Amino acid sequence: MEPPAGAELSAAWHRLSTALVPPAALGLAAPRTSAVGPLKDADLRAALDVLRCYDLHSIVEEWFIEVLQTDLQANIAPEFWNCIGQYENTAEEPQCSSLLLDAFCLLKCRLDPYLNSLELLERWTKAGLLLGTGAQMLQEKVYTMFKAILFFSTTKSFQEMIQQFYSRTFRIYMRQWKKGEDGTNECESSMSETEQESDTEEGGGESPLCAGCSSKREQCWCPKAMEQFQQLNDILRRLHLLERVSADAVTTILHRMIEERMEQRCRGEYEHSFLNEFQEWIEKVIGWLSRVFLQDGPLARSSPEASSTLKRWRCHVQRFFYRIYASMRIEELFSIIRDFPESKPAVEDLKFCLERTNQRQQLLSSLKSALEMRLLHPGVNTSDIITLYISAIKALRELDPSMVILEVACEPIRKYLRTREDTVRQIVAGLTGDAEGSGDLANELSKADPVTLENGQESDDDISEPGDWVPDPVDADPGKSSSKRRSSDIISLLVSIYGSKDLFINEYRTLLADRLLHQFNYSADREIRNVELLKLRFGEAQMHYCEVMLKDMADSRRINANIRDEEEKLPEEERPPFSLVAVILSSEFWPPLKEEKLELPEQVKEAMEAYSKKYEKLKAMRTLNWKYHLGLVSLDVELADRTLSLSVSPVHAAIILHFQTKSTWTLTELSEVLKVPVTSLKRKMTLWLQQGVLREEPQGTFTVIEEEQKDQVEKVVLIDSDEEGDSAMASQADQKEEELQLFWTYIQAMLTNLESLSLERIHSMLKMFVMTGPVVTEIDIQELQGFLQKKVRDQQLIYSGGVYRLPKNCN
Repeated sequence: MEPPAGAELSAAWHRLSTALVPPAALGLAAPRTSAVGPLKDADLRAALDVLRCYDLHSIVEEWFIEVLQTDLQANIAPEFWNCIGQYENTAEEPQCSSLLLDAFCLLKCRLDPYLNSLELLERWTKAGLLLGTGAQMLQEKVYTMFKAILFFSTTKSFQEMIQQFYSRTFRIYMRQWKKGEDGTNECESSMSETEQESDTEEGGGESPLCAGCSSKREQCWCPKAMEQFQQLNDILRRLHLLERVSADAVTTILHRMIEERMEQRCRGEYEHSFLNEFQEWIEKVIGWLSRVFLQDGPLARSSPEASSTLKRWRCHVQRFFYRIYASMRIEELFSIIRDFPESKPAVEDLKFCLERTNQRQQLLSSLKSALEMRLLHPGVNTSDIITLYISAIKALRELDPSMVILEVACEPIRKYLRTREDTVRQIVAGLTGDAEGSGDLANELSKADPVTLENGQESDDDISEPGDWVPDPVDADPGKSSSKRRSSDIISLLVSIYGSKDLFINEYRTLLADRLLHQFNYSADREIRNVELLKLRFGEAQMHYCEVMLKDMADSRRINANIRDEEEKLPEEERPPFSLVAVILSSEFWPPLKEEKLELPEQVKEAMEAYSKKYEKLKAMRTLNWKYHLGLVSLDVELADRTLSLSVSPVHAAIILHFQTKSTWTLTELSEVLKVPVTSLKRKMTLWLQQGVLREEPQGTFTVIEEEQKDQVEKVVLIDSDEEGDSAMASQADQKEEELQLFWTYIQAMLTNLESLSLERIHSMLKMFVMTGPVVTEIDIQELQGFLQKKVRDQQLIYSGGVYRLPKNCN
């Protein structure tokens, strides 16, 4: 007799359900530790066939998921976390690791029946015996449920336990690798300093602690820790929880280790490349990661998913290293630039990392900030700013051949140098080798490449081969020529600070004039070489005035030689009382000379007139206009007990010559005779006071000291710094004032004819009609505005409604 249909269905369901899930999960009185005996696949298929007859086989998968979810929420998850909670107060690390492993072993024990049933359901689904979402989807549902219910949120103590566990095994693994490497070759260069120190202690037997597990050597648990490490990874891999549980801890450990190692090995070291060394170290780190994510053992086979995970971690570690290394070098970029070219390896490393990370904007903002904070302030000399700018050009050209980083990051330097009054003078002094540490600029000048300015037009001939063309980075200024930017050399970049060569040519003329007028021996070989090199840089026309100045020196030497030969032919009584040598200048080609009033003694003026007559004989239709205050006088001062041989300026010589006729003079008397202001004359007297030739008693009255008084206390006389190395050239302020007065004449004429003009209109008209020729320097609109406002304050102009006009009473 056959059982009724309901009994058959009930028996089939009972047999199938108790086989697929633990009986305790169904509410049956059975302990979880008592496993249900394995049923034959034939019996389970027979039960499944019964369900198929009643069309119930489609709910098996859904029922399995629901029972698993309920069991996880009600039993398995609380049991696991209670187990973890009991171990939180464990102080000893070995015990904590063992208890952590026990908790995951318990979790695996609870979930193993479900995982075995999952494999069975997958086989049935593939065989078409079940209706559901498919084997792959079912598997994803189960593993997602594990992660969502068990580890949706984890406690801080659990995260610390996991991190401590993996951190310890990482340290043990890296120590074991180092020991293995030391057995075959020396790899001290690829170890951190802390590793080297601990290795030294271990080799010398000085440290009683194991470098891996930090326990006493006789209590070392490194092998056990690595065994637990493998067991835990196997459990997590089995439950598909490996990345969910360990990813954050592994990431934190790797980041911390990389940062610590980088600080120890790389910070402040610019003369060596560290990329290859770190690449070797990272490969050893990847070896540890493979122990985490790949199965270990002779029979282990890594799944495609695990291999993909390891590849992803490799990319992550390398990207993180490049980013952190680039960030560190970006922080140190100011010092790297300062030490270039010794720091070239650090620049090459940074270039390699920047090509693999998106940190150009970080570099630009960091470097700009460092320059403004450490360089661009009043406490730094202009020469030092220029020196660092030159180093920046060299270093940043190596870092970025497109020169975009240099253009953007160093724009604050260029703007700041424009505000320094002595910038052009320092650059010119560097070009001619007169400034300290100017070797770079002098060497650049000797290359004799023509100066190119940024506003030059780019031609098709600039690109040698079309295949060599490289596009500019996205942050490049589209308004500036790519080839001009790439081909600009150091001198071109310095000249382009002002955008005009004229400023540098005029400054060089002033410097050349000053040097020629201070030599007094007509030797200009060095200056001739510099002028020839500058001609190749700036062009023949720009250096024409300088060539005339050098020619004047050669002509002066020849003329003086002719006049001296003529004088030697004269009888002794007809010869001048002293030798006079003149430097004859073509006034139109020399920069403005300093103007000072000075009345020389008659005998000197007579000698000058005699020299002028001899010159007029040699150069018909030409005469000399003497600058009495410029020159050098060699004289012997004969006193009662001593003779002093000195070389002094004409005003100093004129002062002492007057003491031949009278031994005591007051300042007022001397000022009237010499036509020199009292304040200036008092400064000039300081030289003779210091030499012990004159004394001031009472104040304002000077007397000759014929006999040196040794018993008197020596007085300290301070010499004005302006007296030392006094320039023969007019100062920049004097030249500027003279140029502005020239502009004022034109401005008055324009306002007379046009009545009223705006600032912009005045500037454009001056630019069109006045600012021409190589000698006249330009005036920018800010300088013009300041000049016009000064005229308004002096009531020489009226400003209203945005325009300037002349006062009505102005003729």
